[in-house]
Amino acid sequence: MLTVIVTGSNRGIGLEYAKQYAKDGARVYACCRRPEKAGELLALAQANSDRVTVHPLEVTNDGQIAALKAVVGDAPVDILINNAGVYGADDQDLGACDESKWLETFRINTIAPYKMIATFADNVARSRKKTIVGMTSKMGSMDDNSSGGYYIYRSSKAALNAVLKSAAVDLQPREIIVLTLHPGWVKTAMGGPGALITTTRSVTNLRKIIDNATLADSGKFFQNDGAEVPW
Repeated sequence: MLTVIVTGSNRGIGLEYAKQYAKDGARVYACCRRPEKAGELLALAQANSDRVTVHPLEVTNDGQIAALKAVVGDAPVDILINNAGVYGADDQDLGACDESKWLETFRINTIAPYKMIATFADNVARSRKKTIVGMTSKMGSMDDNSSGGYYIYRSSKAALNAVLKSAAVDLQPREIIVLTLHPGWVKTAMGGPGALITTTRSVTNLRKIIDNATLADSGKFFQNDGAEVPW
């Protein structure tokens, strides 16, 4: 049985990860900011009460990260999925970015995944699958940026990519695979109704990458169809 931690699992891609892994019989620690408002996730946990549990986790809250660690203890964690993230401010044009919103976006999108990796690396190292996933975006790719703008979101994801690359190098001696994954333009609250693919299709594709990844793939940046993304 796989053990999986998913942050931001109350909706969208995170919820779909929780659903798919639960369906496959995995032990899922499903984390979100307000479990009491996560009706679909709570229903999933109730239907799979022997394997799926819901945990309060505001990823910028060190105390809640520590509380989750206390619950998990020393148990092996096969896959740690750092999915929680935000788009940031509505206006991200040159000269219009709000500094406080920029810093908050960095705390959520970049610093929080770093803290989750640092906290649970030992658990992942004890597992069979030994995989850490960071959900990023092609908008964090320097090479892919041909339209400019979106300063807050782009920079937070570019910084996340740097965190994941460094973690891949640092954790390589422990044979931990660190994957940087772009889900595509997905029909979620962030992606909007005009997005190109469903959460089901995106996560199904991403799981193929996760399932087939080897240590040689650690530190690489993949989009959901398996193609490698230039940094």
